[in-house]
Amino acid sequence: MEEIVLFGSLFIGLPWLILHYVTKWKTAATLTVDDEAMLEELYQLARRLDERMDTVERLVAADNPEFRPARLVHDREIDNQPLRELDRMIARKGGK
Repeated sequence: MEEIVLFGSLFIGLPWLILHYVTKWKTAATLTVDDEAMLEELYQLARRLDERMDTVERLVAADNPEFRPARLVHDREIDNQPLRELDRMIARKGGK
């Protein structure tokens, strides 16, 4: 009887335990579809907020010529390069 328990735990229980945690590890290491959707939504929200900030800064600058924005300068090439790279990555992922 002890041999059956030993056989069952060794050849059934141990591989099941190992495969169970390997599967958990593989699924936890990747982004889920919901995570990707949330990141896309946050990215679009950030772009809309950036456009709104540009509009507000233009309005304030029109009313007050001494106004100097404390944030990044609009349409400066070095600031826009990471955004273009994100746009390319999103377009590539959407084209798959």
